[in-house]
Amino acid sequence: MEAPGFWDEPDRSNKLMKELKNLKDIRQTYTDLETQYEDILTLIEIGYEENDESLIPEVQQELESFENTFEEIRIGTLLAGEYDKNNAILKLNAGAGGTESCDWCSMLYRMYTRWAERKGFTMEVLDYLDGDEAGIKSVTFQVNGMNAYGYLKSEKGVHRLVRISPFNAQGKRQTSFVSLEVMPDIEEDLDIEIDEKDLRIDTYRSSGAGGQHINKTSSAIRITHIPTGTVVQCQNERSQFQNKDKAMQMLKAKLFLLKQEANAEKLSDIRGEVKDIAWGNQIRSYVLQPYTMVKDHRTGAESGNADAVLDGALDTFINAYLKWLSTGKTEGATE
Repeated sequence: MEAPGFWDEPDRSNKLMKELKNLKDIRQTYTDLETQYEDILTLIEIGYEENDESLIPEVQQELESFENTFEEIRIGTLLAGEYDKNNAILKLNAGAGGTESCDWCSMLYRMYTRWAERKGFTMEVLDYLDGDEAGIKSVTFQVNGMNAYGYLKSEKGVHRLVRISPFNAQGKRQTSFVSLEVMPDIEEDLDIEIDEKDLRIDTYRSSGAGGQHINKTSSAIRITHIPTGTVVQCQNERSQFQNKDKAMQMLKAKLFLLKQEANAEKLSDIRGEVKDIAWGNQIRSYVLQPYTMVKDHRTGAESGNADAVLDGALDTFINAYLKWLSTGKTEGATE
């Protein structure tokens, strides 16, 4: 018989190595920033001594790069939540509106995919359901990277789109809604008690994006926690047992967040963040007609470049949310 925790040693070692690498990366970033600052001062000094105005564009470029890196570091200090450093699990659900909402769901999925690529994060699809005619009805995916949950927790809520519908022959403006759930990928065992009698576990045939086993076996798992109505699904793993383990992990994380939110509501310490995910509670609007504007209704952050936002330029909104969360103050922003 193996010693207690024998099988946990490789995982623990991997986590420690990952943490060590992250700390080294942070230290290197600070060192590089210090060097860049000294280089900028040297360029300015040379420009003054030689009265060389040709150095001005180079100084401006270096200064802009310095300010961007400094801002990233400053925002990083706001990621102090217990699970902020963890990977993130996101679930997009198309709202009422049929094909139009399913198309909006696919646009948001692409937006987060592009954002993750910009950050150097990786993604994996856990569950996927195509729309009846086009787009995506629902998709659950995991974003892997340092502080993924810390950044993406800002995206939880209802996202509203206003545009001329490509599916409407009359060319009328249409409003669509998609809700987004965000939870940390918590690997350790949470102190959440779940009674087996409270669970309904269904198996179904995998479909949509996935591995080679898709559409071959009924290995996908759906778990419903009856008392809360919480539903989780997983079809990405290679076996029914692996899908069940991942789904249970997701369920515990969801129930943990529900418990945290309930406590925060009682303490009045959530500044209006906890809301029912209903179509009247959108956190952000993406207006493509009759003008272009993306606006976050919590922080006041906005951008007139909707195409860039839908292509993954989300940092303006994420950073504004983190500042708002830490200070309770709204702060407008443009991009």
